[in-house]
Amino acid sequence: MAKIMDRLLLLVYSIIGFAVSVVALLLVSRIIPEREALDWVESLYGTDRLLQGIVITVSVVILLISLRFLYVALRRGNASSPSIDQRTEFGDIRISVETVENLALKAAAKQRGVKDLRARIRIVESGLDIMLRTVVDGESSLPLVTEEIQRAVKEHVEEITGIPVSSVSVFVANIVQTQTFKSRVE
Repeated sequence: MAKIMDRLLLLVYSIIGFAVSVVALLLVSRIIPEREALDWVESLYGTDRLLQGIVITVSVVILLISLRFLYVALRRGNASSPSIDQRTEFGDIRISVETVENLALKAAAKQRGVKDLRARIRIVESGLDIMLRTVVDGESSLPLVTEEIQRAVKEHVEEITGIPVSSVSVFVANIVQTQTFKSRVE
């Protein structure tokens, strides 16, 4: 949710920055006459409370957005690579989600009939949810192939990482017919 909010703030900030840049360019290139610009600035100091309120509001919004971006830029965190943390008697272990994805892909790729693989890992209280998307050849039984993928991935990930796997979901996106060439003897 924070990433979506930061993107929205960045969009607003970019639009405001663009508008300020355009106005500054118009002023410097004298497309907006100097007298009109001075009249507008004088009206800020005058009695036009609505204009003063708008300028103050926009300024506060720009300041708050700038502070948020400064905080995001300077904050140190683990957001760059999500990981699974474990504590042992010797210390902490951190395994990146990308590592678990690669382990799942490696185990699934060893299965016969699997052509194309993608993996996504979700961390849940009961362990890991592994979701695989695959393309298989049309030569093998789909229930057998998917069951074998599930078993192999679960065993391999649990054996290597020590993290329990709560479920392995396999989505068969398509099948690919392999061409068999018969040798022709004359």
